[in-house]
Amino acid sequence: MSWAARAPPASYSHSPQVVGTAYTPVQIRMGFGQQPPTQAQYAYTPPANPSSHPTLPMTSGSTMSSSSEQQSQQQKFDWPDSVRSYVQRSFQTSNLDPHVTRAEMEDKLKDTIRQTQDSGTMYTTDWDNMPLPQTIIKNERQQALMQSLGQSTNYSSMAEATASAVTNLNINPKKRKSSDLSVPEQTNDVATMPWRSAAKGASFGDRVNKTSMSGPVPVKSKFQKNLEKRQRRGDGGYQSTYRSPSPAPPTGPIVGLNQSLEKRYLRLTAAPKPADVRPEHILHQTLDLLKKKWRKDANYNYICDQFKSLRQDLTVQRIRNNFTVSVYEIHARIALEKGDLGEYNQCQTQLRALYKAGLQGHPVEFKAYRILYFIHTSNRTALNDALADLTTAEKEERPIKHALNVRSALALGNYHRFFQLFLDVPNMGAYLMDMFVKRERLAALATICKSFKPEVKLRFITEELSFDSDPEAVQFIMDNNGRDLLQEREGYVVFLSGKAGTLFETARSEAFRRVDLKGQI
Repeated sequence: MSWAARAPPASYSHSPQVVGTAYTPVQIRMGFGQQPPTQAQYAYTPPANPSSHPTLPMTSGSTMSSSSEQQSQQQKFDWPDSVRSYVQRSFQTSNLDPHVTRAEMEDKLKDTIRQTQDSGTMYTTDWDNMPLPQTIIKNERQQALMQSLGQSTNYSSMAEATASAVTNLNINPKKRKSSDLSVPEQTNDVATMPWRSAAKGASFGDRVNKTSMSGPVPVKSKFQKNLEKRQRRGDGGYQSTYRSPSPAPPTGPIVGLNQSLEKRYLRLTAAPKPADVRPEHILHQTLDLLKKKWRKDANYNYICDQFKSLRQDLTVQRIRNNFTVSVYEIHARIALEKGDLGEYNQCQTQLRALYKAGLQGHPVEFKAYRILYFIHTSNRTALNDALADLTTAEKEERPIKHALNVRSALALGNYHRFFQLFLDVPNMGAYLMDMFVKRERLAALATICKSFKPEVKLRFITEELSFDSDPEAVQFIMDNNGRDLLQEREGYVVFLSGKAGTLFETARSEAFRRVDLKGQI
């Protein structure tokens, strides 16, 4: 048998045979949320007559073509990590806004990502600083609200505001500054926001802001008209742009030039002028004049006004010497005599500072007044502080020693000792004790009603409570609803103490509850 007569194997035959295709086309499985490929992108046409084609083995070229199609399909849905982080931040609980629904957020999120995808800027966009969809929606609502109020907003200004919102997402768009009331100039350079779709066309705000400079002047709002009216009213009918230069502040104390001895007190509303202030030698003459007028006329309203003016001139000229101490001491004594605790406390406060500065005066007298005043106001804390400031030598001085004895008698409930001290008060301390002697008499009467029953002579009450006479004691009892507690005997009047306990105990409690703290130091 020759080699020519042998039939060649079927695998080496070059004649066309009816065989199947090398691969079976299978549609790619779609993931959730992915769009199926279009026919134009993944077109495949199977042979019309598979049996008429020869067997075509899989070549390396066809393998590379299939892998490239699968890679392109995978790249179409491969989002950058920054986009994924941006979406996650949008739906975090801390970033959610109750005024923006989830559907609105999803629509805005799709529009924003689709625009960057269409423009090819998805990988170059700074997603970490991109405003969240709820922030964009709120900005658009604010813009629409401002347009509805008749305030035309420049689109470029809106873009700058949005850019600032990118760097600081906590800005409240509802807060407005005074500069926002003016209408900005219209420009032709309109900036396009990166997340606004160009396919939707220009918004109503864009069409309004694209008006030419030659167009009609926008109508002013009612708020702006009212604002201009107030400005014209304050400027006397016109708005002046000139402002007089403010004078330079003085570098030191002024020296008065006024030669008047009497001057009304006026509260300062501006820097004092030397022409309105009296120098120190004139103030010495003024003090002598006021002391003479007080002894002659005793017109407290006039004297108080003149002393306040005198003290003001000393203050603005920064005069702090022994003359200043004497002015405050005299005014404090006059105020005590008239029961003006407000002016007394002002003088007492200044005197305390002047005494600490080492100036000469009467510190022992006014320290005793200070103790009695704190007894009157029942200010135990301030009283303890005043006692702690006393030196051993000062405690031996008669005014201070008397004030300490008054405090001790009241602390022990010794009304007999208290009213003995009330009759022997040094200096002008009696005016301060007159302010709280009434309540101490009520307390003493409440104690007498508990100790002496069923009755006590009226003369005993007059002497124990330091009344000037029996009629004064009777008037005091009657003023406290004790008319029925007085009865006449043969040659004397008695006080029914056994029936008055509840009455005077209630009056005592009410008297200690109300304390006048006017001008408290």
